[in-house]
Amino acid sequence: MASLMENLIEVLGQESDGYEKLLDLSQKKTPLIVSGDLEQLQKITDDEQIVVSSLHNLEKKRAEVTADIANVLNRDVTMLTLTNLIEMMAGRPAEQAMLAQAHDRLKSAVRSLQRTNEQNRELLNNALEMVDFEMNLVQSMRKAPETANYTKSAYNSGDTMGVVSGGFDAKQ
Repeated sequence: MASLMENLIEVLGQESDGYEKLLDLSQKKTPLIVSGDLEQLQKITDDEQIVVSSLHNLEKKRAEVTADIANVLNRDVTMLTLTNLIEMMAGRPAEQAMLAQAHDRLKSAVRSLQRTNEQNRELLNNALEMVDFEMNLVQSMRKAPETANYTKSAYNSGDTMGVVSGGFDAKQ
């Protein structure tokens, strides 16, 4: 049981390291989103994918270790959470403290990552809204106003003033 706990604590530490790396990358993305540096943003996103892949493997390893611990304790693995496991370790205060510390570190890293990702999401949404606004502005500037000319049957003839070009001109 002791080696299983050590394995779990080690995996939790590695997961915390991974989430902290992901947090660092997400924090580096924030100024790049603001400045619109898409090339650097792509590089950081690629680095994030590598870390996420590593975290996925660690999550599998943690699930395996947790299943082994649940098997030894004769508990249902779906009902065995880290909080429950920390409470069960009351008889072993040293392991309990290490497990609680690993749990708290992981929880803190994930919360910080969520906050940073939410901030980046808001920045990206604002950037998309600005692009949409600018596209609408360009389209409205290209459209000439209609005249108020009417035909014999009192319908607007819809004549436009100036030159109207259709579509997007890639040469500009």
